Amino acid sequence: MNGKWLTVGKVVNTHGIKGEVKVLSQSDFADERFAPGSKLLLQDEERGTSLEVKIVSSRSHKNVYIVKLDGFDDINVVEKYKGWALKISEDQQGKLDEGEYYYHEIIGCRVITDEGEELGTITEILSPGANDVWVVERPKGAGKPILIPVIDDVLLRVDVAEKAVTVKLMEGLI
Repeated sequence: MNGKWLTVGKVVNTHGIKGEVKVLSQSDFADERFAPGSKLLLQDEERGTSLEVKIVSSRSHKNVYIVKLDGFDDINVVEKYKGWALKISEDQQGKLDEGEYYYHEIIGCRVITDEGEELGTITEILSPGANDVWVVERPKGAGKPILIPVIDDVLLRVDVAEKAVTVKLMEGLI
């Protein structure tokens, strides 16, 4: 297991009795990551135990993916994998166009206003509909998290090398 591994999903439960699992996607490209034939690493992050798995089938269902893994044909076999992470190696990532970023590049970035005020750190990315929303955790005692819509009017500059994002706050955002 050399190189960097990136989490693309988490097994949150079983589905039915034929060995399918419910996977909460943490990937920008879930349809690609969970496509039939895809190979992923199934890992228990607490114990460091892992095994390579191959996707037989998957389908989107509500806010999760129902995934069938090769060789996992019974609920009793998949039950023990609840809570395990699904990962890809860093070299399995595709190249992105300019102005596009992977989730792992954005999470952990500092958010600074165009006036120089540091708002906090991006801790989560939500995908509620038309555009993503970045959850910015404020420093201790500075208030509730801020939800930043990822739209051109708000997002001015993203520097993944410096882990910094510059935003223009719209009226009513905070």
